[in-house]
Amino acid sequence: MTIKKIGILTGGGDCPGLNSVIYGIMLKAYDAGIECVGILKGWKGLIENLTIPLNIAEQDDLHTIGGTILYTSRTNPFKGAESKEKVAHVLVDKLEELGIDALIAIGGDDTLSVADAMCKYANANVIGCPKTIDNDLAGTHYTFGFWSAVQLASNAMDNLTTTARSHQRVFVVEIMGRDAGFLTMYSGISAGADIILIPETPFDFEKDVVDVLRNRVNAGYTYHIIATSEGAYPKNESLERDFKTISKATIAKLPKDAYGNPLLVKLNISKILVDELNLREDLKVEFKNNGVEFECRSVVLGHTMRAGTPNSFDRILGLRFGLAAMTLVLEGKFGNMVSLQGNKIEMIPLSEGVKKKYITTDNDKMELRDLLVKIRYLSKQK
Repeated sequence: MTIKKIGILTGGGDCPGLNSVIYGIMLKAYDAGIECVGILKGWKGLIENLTIPLNIAEQDDLHTIGGTILYTSRTNPFKGAESKEKVAHVLVDKLEELGIDALIAIGGDDTLSVADAMCKYANANVIGCPKTIDNDLAGTHYTFGFWSAVQLASNAMDNLTTTARSHQRVFVVEIMGRDAGFLTMYSGISAGADIILIPETPFDFEKDVVDVLRNRVNAGYTYHIIATSEGAYPKNESLERDFKTISKATIAKLPKDAYGNPLLVKLNISKILVDELNLREDLKVEFKNNGVEFECRSVVLGHTMRAGTPNSFDRILGLRFGLAAMTLVLEGKFGNMVSLQGNKIEMIPLSEGVKKKYITTDNDKMELRDLLVKIRYLSKQK
C-alpha cells in the first residue's frame, strides 16, 4: 500500500512534548513526500471529522512549544459500546472518508487502547506513540513530558523550602499521580522532601508522618516538606486508628472508576493530612518544646505540572518518538508503538505497550526515599 496522507491525533491530558512529537512526524513525512493532516480533539475529532492541514512551513520550531496544537480530549469511542468490532470499523471508515491512509495516535493507556482495538478488530493502519505525564505505561522506560513535570515539581518544592524555613512551617505538597507515584518519588527525592507518600505503598500516618516530624523537630529541624501523590492513601489499620476527619465510610462514598474502585484522588489527601496534623496536640507540644510553632499548610500543584514548554530531554525524546513513529508507518509495521528502552527507540506491540506500570518495592528509589527520611534526623541526634 502506498501512503500518501497520514493523520495525527493527540488524546488524554496534555503535557510538554506533544508538539515535539508532531514536529518529528512532520519532518520525516515531508522528507518522504507525504501529506500530514491533524485530527483535532483526539478521537472526538475523528468521529466528528474535525481536521486541519499541517503545513511544516508554518510550524517552525514547533518542538519548543508546550501543549498540543491539535487540542485534546478524553473521548473514548469504545466506552459503553456493545460491539468493539463495530466501533473499530466505524473509526476506520472515518479515516477512509478523510482520505487518510495511516494514523499516528499519541496518548496514554486510554487513547492507545482505542488504537489497539482498531488494529485488532479492523486491521487498521495505526501506529501508537506513548504519552502519559505520570510515566505509568509499561511499554516505555520514560514518556515525554515526565521529566519536565518532575523538574517543575522539584523547583516548586525548592521554592517552598524558602518560605517553609522563614515561617518554620510544615508544607504538604500534592503532586499528580492517581495510581503511580513516579512524579512524586522522582521530584521528592530531587528536592530533598522530608516525607514522600505514593500510591504503591499505603502509609501509616503515625509511623510515616507523625513520628518522622517528631524525630525531625527533636533533631533540630525547624521546617518540613511532605511530598504526596494525589492518589496516596493510608493503610486500613492506620485509617481506623489515626484518622479523625475521614473513615472507611468516606472512601466507600467516593466516586468509582470503571472497575468499581474508589477514586482515591478525590480524597484531597494533602488537605486531609493538614487537617489531621492540626488536630495533633501532642505534636504541637513537641514542636513548642523545641522552640518551634506548629503551622501546617497544603499546596496542590495540579495542572501547573502540565504547563509550560518541554525541557531539552522531552523536546528531543518527542522528536525521536515522532521520527520513529513515522518510520514505522513507512515500513508498514502497523499495530505497534514506539518505545524508549534505555537510550534506544524500539518498537513493541500496542497490546503490550498500553499496560500500566508502577514503582516496585525493590526499586532503588524506594531505598533512597527511606534513607533520606531516616539518616538525616539520625545523623543530627545529639
